[in-house]
Amino acid sequence: MEVVALVSGGKDSCFAMMRCLDYGHKIVALANLIPEDDAVDELDSYMYQTVGHQIVVSYAKCMGLPLFRRRIRGSSREQGLKYNVTTGDEVEDMFALLSEVKRQIPSITAVSSGAIASDYQRLRVESVCSRLGLVSLAYLWKQDQTLLLDEMIRRGIVAIIVKVAAMGLKPSAHLGKELAELKCHLLQLNESYGINVCGEGGEYETLTLDCPLFRNARIVLDDFEVILHSPDSIAPVGILHPLKFHLEHKPNSFGTVGDSATAQENSSYLYEVDGAISHSDVEKKQETLSPVTTVDACTNIDLCISKTGKKLFSIGCWIQDPCGTSEGECLKTDLVAVLSRIENQLKEEGLGWMNVLYVHLFISSMKEFGLANEVYVSFITEQKCPLGVPSRSTVELPLVQVGLGHAYVEVLVTKEQVKRVLHVQSISCWAPSCIGPYSQATLHGEILYMAGQLGLDPPTMKLCPGGPTAELEFALRNSEAVANAFGCSIFSSAIHFLVYCSAHLTSSEKEQVEHTLRSSYITSLDCSNTGSYPTILYVFASDLPKGAYVEIKPILYVPSPTNDDGVPTREQEAGGSLPASSEAFSAWSAQYSDLDDSCCQVHTIGGKICSAVVSVTNDIALKICSTTEQLYHSEEHLKALARFCAFQLAKILIDNGFSWDNLTMLRFYYSVEHPVTADVMSRVFSEAFAELEEGGVGSCTPDGVPIFNIVPVSASGCFTSLSDIISCELLASKV
Repeated sequence: MEVVALVSGGKDSCFAMMRCLDYGHKIVALANLIPEDDAVDELDSYMYQTVGHQIVVSYAKCMGLPLFRRRIRGSSREQGLKYNVTTGDEVEDMFALLSEVKRQIPSITAVSSGAIASDYQRLRVESVCSRLGLVSLAYLWKQDQTLLLDEMIRRGIVAIIVKVAAMGLKPSAHLGKELAELKCHLLQLNESYGINVCGEGGEYETLTLDCPLFRNARIVLDDFEVILHSPDSIAPVGILHPLKFHLEHKPNSFGTVGDSATAQENSSYLYEVDGAISHSDVEKKQETLSPVTTVDACTNIDLCISKTGKKLFSIGCWIQDPCGTSEGECLKTDLVAVLSRIENQLKEEGLGWMNVLYVHLFISSMKEFGLANEVYVSFITEQKCPLGVPSRSTVELPLVQVGLGHAYVEVLVTKEQVKRVLHVQSISCWAPSCIGPYSQATLHGEILYMAGQLGLDPPTMKLCPGGPTAELEFALRNSEAVANAFGCSIFSSAIHFLVYCSAHLTSSEKEQVEHTLRSSYITSLDCSNTGSYPTILYVFASDLPKGAYVEIKPILYVPSPTNDDGVPTREQEAGGSLPASSEAFSAWSAQYSDLDDSCCQVHTIGGKICSAVVSVTNDIALKICSTTEQLYHSEEHLKALARFCAFQLAKILIDNGFSWDNLTMLRFYYSVEHPVTADVMSRVFSEAFAELEEGGVGSCTPDGVPIFNIVPVSASGCFTSLSDIISCELLASKV
């Protein structure tokens, strides 16, 4: 990509540009924001007065690139972490600056910035990029600062300290010193006082005088003065104010460099960006986009809906009667109908997309992924989700084969507008970016719902080479990076792991995936706090995004700081448990007494979270049906299997003190290798739950709709080598 780099004069923005080159991008322009001249009373303004900002202008000469500069007219008016467009805010000056860069150099598609740890800075750059249709590149984001500092010095960043404001840093001793000279001292201060060695906490600031990007010349500082801003005895604040400098030619440079600092400002390298701030053409186009087809055009589509639980619940919606137009039009029409129906269901309950925590998007063809996204973003937007957009997982399933149309959506909903969302849209070395209205992870209560993670190399956003096992390793690494951002780990906090695998995997590759997951993940699990392993289910999908072989979707437990002892609060205990003393239920228990619990995985945390997987294998099915016939040749056999599943799930809830009201998710996966429609599967499970309810285990259908979703897949099971006839996936929560 062709990139404009935001530069401040410091080491971070320069090294971020070097990282851009490392990953194949091309820096074609620089952009710089400076304070107004009358801001001399501000601490950070000294660096930008006269000679100071001329040094930054000289970067253009040293690199042979144009520099676009704008004086900041606004102030920090919108001080919330997430930026909302605010007239008069300094972020709008960045918007005006980058708008002009894009106008003059239309080939630019990305913006580089030196953000390392500041969400405040990153989110503002991402906001501007989103509005201008640009990609944010933040290759220093979330990097280990000790390693980062070492790499900057090792790769030739020559930067001097121009501001100090931390314990252990003295204006008289450290201002003007090169970063390399202070490396050991900074590491000692980090060990003693915990300072950020890269200065991310404002401990110090730098001015870059040379780096490998400066191919024409280096900057030589001839004179400066030290300004003591705060003579504090513990952490004095001081600034180095440049007074005079010159540019020194580099050998074999092709550019011409003048010695006069004033000449630098008047050169053709500098473009002053003035004028009022206005909406860009991109924003105007976005504002005038007509909405995708409304649900009124889809009234001939038969839609079905499901719903679990009460306070925290899932809503599923699917097509009963697929349309007959072309594949692309079918997907668009069906997805509009499904999302509209869910939107209306939310409205009926006084809710909206802002209440949605997670979206499972199942589509009939991954070739139409772009079209599906187009429809998706017409419903779920940043504006509709002020607390953050939901996390999402998208896979291709054989929907059409079983009569479910071309789109199937399940959303996880909370009635509370309380959640913490991680939505990093910048491309970085940290974890895969989420450019668009879906986030990496959403934390609600004490449960973290993570988006489906692919084996992507974060800085390039390409699938890693090496096949399924390599992708799994990268997906685990990416999941851990996201988990760490919430102060947890997939190795000690996992509740449930859903592993999507491509149906195109060979038998050998399936075994390798399971072996890799066991050796790289399962054997490293820390179960000291919970006493049991997280539940794990393999689901084989027709296709995954980007043609990936593997996608993992973890659900993690993140204990609340105010209730981290694992003991549920009074509110969490609410809901009671299922009554289990009825004669009918006892009869069911007796009927299945000879079947061991090997078909069940159960993982509970503190009596407030329960995850379960029930696998109905061929061996189990033969015992239930007491027949050697083909198990799918009789609807009666299906009813028997559904009855067993319903009983096992009820028993799991009973044994662990949960009720149907606590149910947040319940799915039944079945293989399309067997000639059974989704309608038949849905009916036999509905009858099984109705019989269960009659048996005295509480209301399984409180709203008169199914509490479960039927999901057709290529195969599923707790092992990749075995294909279950039916796999049940349950999550219940009192959090």
